[in-house]
Amino acid sequence: MKKIVIAVVVLLVVGVGALFAINGKSHYDPSRYSLEIEPQNKPFGVGSSISFTLPDQFDKAHSLSPDTKRLIFVFTKATGHTFKSYMSDKPASFLDKRKIVAVADISGMPTVIFNTFALPDFRKSSYTLLLIHDKNMAKRLKENRDTKKIVVMSLERGKVTKIDYATDEKSLGKLIEGEKN
Repeated sequence: MKKIVIAVVVLLVVGVGALFAINGKSHYDPSRYSLEIEPQNKPFGVGSSISFTLPDQFDKAHSLSPDTKRLIFVFTKATGHTFKSYMSDKPASFLDKRKIVAVADISGMPTVIFNTFALPDFRKSSYTLLLIHDKNMAKRLKENRDTKKIVVMSLERGKVTKIDYATDEKSLGKLIEGEKN
């Protein structure tokens, strides 16, 4: 009997996820979003300029502001969990006050998993999380990066001035808040 109940629950979850998947990833429309990196013919890194328009977890478009000081990229489930844990006790205005934009690569996530589990979880966050749906966009941002770590890019008027990596909450805190952590 227990096996039957588990099987029914699994089928319901997969079935509901499949229904969401039919409608796509949160109605993601690639024509609404963009990524521009200059120079185009060189690897993306220090000295490059970046601008983008990406959706957040509520499908609202956000463009990179010239006054943004840091970009935080999470490219894996593990780094996403580390970032989420770090942010768990922070006020809703924490990133905005520091002029930080957080971006998560969900381009490799199956639609069923995204719609059934990840998106509802992202929507519980008190902070804005921009999402990369497009694999080509993600590939360009991952270029020459250690994507198993949280990538923290310092910016000045859209130009990358420094790239750091965080492996845990403490090192992320040091990059965001300074040496007091």
